[in-house]
Amino acid sequence: MNKINHDQLLSLEHPFVKVNVKSPSSIPVEKYRSALKLSQKHIEKEISNLTNTITEIIKKSAQGNVDAKQVEVALDAIITRLSTLKRKLRDIRAEESLYAQRTKVRLQHLEEFLSINSLDSDDFARWSRVRLNRILIDYMLRDGFRGSATLLAKSENIEQLVDIELFVQSGKVEQALMRYSCTECLQWCNDNKSGLKKIKSTLEFSLREQEFIELARERRTREAIAYAKKHLTPWQDTHMKEISQVMGLLAFPPDTKCHPYKRLYDKSRWTDLISQFRSNNFALQYFTPEPLLAVTLQAGLAALKTPMCYKPEHRNVNCPVCDPNMLGALATELPLSHHFNSSIVCKISGHIMNEDNLPMALPNNYVYSYNALAEMASLNNDKVTCPRTGSVYDISEIKKVFIS
Repeated sequence: MNKINHDQLLSLEHPFVKVNVKSPSSIPVEKYRSALKLSQKHIEKEISNLTNTITEIIKKSAQGNVDAKQVEVALDAIITRLSTLKRKLRDIRAEESLYAQRTKVRLQHLEEFLSINSLDSDDFARWSRVRLNRILIDYMLRDGFRGSATLLAKSENIEQLVDIELFVQSGKVEQALMRYSCTECLQWCNDNKSGLKKIKSTLEFSLREQEFIELARERRTREAIAYAKKHLTPWQDTHMKEISQVMGLLAFPPDTKCHPYKRLYDKSRWTDLISQFRSNNFALQYFTPEPLLAVTLQAGLAALKTPMCYKPEHRNVNCPVCDPNMLGALATELPLSHHFNSSIVCKISGHIMNEDNLPMALPNNYVYSYNALAEMASLNNDKVTCPRTGSVYDISEIKKVFIS
């Protein structure tokens, strides 16, 4: 009963470290790929410039038009560029080392869990505390409480088990969108172009569309037309309908009452852009769309929820769903649990009634557990009181109940 089902819990840990747990030797961490591509990009760019410069010097030398001073200046420029490249690669290398260390720590955290076999062990309690703190930090980061999340991570010494930096970076993009600026988000799209293409994202088009709308709002017609030619026409194969509609803004002022164009001018589109960016960012980082706290709470509440939870006369003080002001409110929209074998819980003690704690009926036909009634009788001269009606009976009057 207390044995841990490792696979079920690990199925929720995919965003924690992008790794195939059944094959730990394979660790396709997304940040490694990004760092490698960035290094390759810098190297290819500088090698191309170096090759072009040297080719030009050789060509001029062959024609007898080379000047020693010009060659010296060109070589100095090459040395400077290579020094800059070396510094960039050193920074990227340091970043890769950071990701390597973080991945190692996270894998050790999961490996520790795999070595725990009992829910009652102290090791599981300690591991669960770390996991709970991770879930709380994830929730706070998503809700914008980055300061509190950082303090909790530091106090529990789990900075390497959470993704504060990613949320700080995404927070800067969201803040720019709140200021009605698409620049930072467009740069983010450019940095993550291949990943966004894989998930078939339309975020870049939405941003380009919004920048056109802002030009139309300011009645900068010529600039808007030039912008559309440069940034919207590349999307005409897939978004021709949206482009045609947005171009109509050139004929309608921002205070128009015409519904399609009034909606395009609405400032609420910026909130939609923030939601779209957040969704795309979570998809690229392999985060769950909803906070893991909400996912785990909903799973637990759905397993406990029954029709009786929302009937005042049947509420159980030990059931979290039965509290209408707390978790019960969160469980309102969740489905009922499906029990193939029902459990009967004593209204007095909250314990399950079974062969070791038989259900007993009072003369008024209300049923409670034997253990609860026996304990009550021992304290009241063999008298028991029904908590529902207040009726008092002798313990000898109770009868066994056989449920079929």
